[in-house]
Amino acid sequence: MKIVFLDAATLGETPLDEIAALGELVTYPVSTREEALARVGDCEVLIVNKVRVDAELLSRAPRLRLICEAATGVNNIDLEAAAARGIPVRNAAGYSTEAVVQSTFAHLLSLAGYAPYFDDCVKSGRYSAGSLFCDISHPYMELAGKTLGIIGLGAIGTRVAAVASALGMRVIYYSTSGTSHNSEYPSVPLDELLAQADAVSIHAPLNERTKGLLGAAELRRMKPTAFLLNLGRGGIVDEAALAEAVDAGVIAGAALDVYVVEPLPADSPLLHVKHPERFRFTPHTAWASREALLRLVHQVADNIRGTVLEITKTEERMSVKQ
Repeated sequence: MKIVFLDAATLGETPLDEIAALGELVTYPVSTREEALARVGDCEVLIVNKVRVDAELLSRAPRLRLICEAATGVNNIDLEAAAARGIPVRNAAGYSTEAVVQSTFAHLLSLAGYAPYFDDCVKSGRYSAGSLFCDISHPYMELAGKTLGIIGLGAIGTRVAAVASALGMRVIYYSTSGTSHNSEYPSVPLDELLAQADAVSIHAPLNERTKGLLGAAELRRMKPTAFLLNLGRGGIVDEAALAEAVDAGVIAGAALDVYVVEPLPADSPLLHVKHPERFRFTPHTAWASREALLRLVHQVADNIRGTVLEITKTEERMSVKQ
């Protein structure tokens, strides 16, 4: 069984031994469109993370039996085209939940606690040169007693809510699907969430209900002391409006791990703000703890084992009937 991974660099140096044990594994760090089309000719199992898989690519892979998404979202795969060819698509779910939750609070604690400022205070020598035993120029916010508004209370959002509660925060949420299925925390309309929250944390997928959900008007509904965190998907927040709102003090700060275009273009308004100290950025790495990467590889291997075994058994049954 030939297994082809078209963009293995997205998993860094994570060992792929468990996958390699299942067949002949061929990995490519990255693949351009032309390279992807040329590399799937004799592929039986295709692994992708961000490479686009559409009808054209599938037509170049006559032996393909399974597509494995090395992530949770499958928006890069034409599911209808795959189904038309009888090719199952398997993703990986839940592997990064704890990593994203940890990253969410790393951002929130950094914003609320002025972490870069105090770190630089010591490293720059300002603390050593001062006459006081402490620097009290930036009193920081306690999270206990504050309200966290979560947009999207799925698996990740629910864990964020639990950690926030443990820190003494009040949690409210807005259901982007409209189901409001969680009874443990109050479900409120978006406008109400924005008005009440001391921090808004986004953990929703990008779809027709969430695209452009937060623009200039929505940001103006937030408290001037509030923070906005987006660890969901780029495109949910209007980046230009956010840059302007934070710079103007409409809200106190923002943290982003995801962007409309990735990598973030050099001319993005987010990179040309007047007050960079009010922002925290990470390069779409909230999901990528060492442990999460290992869980991801294990899930991909499990998907290959389970699905290919199922296909093989079906083919054997059909062969016997014939």
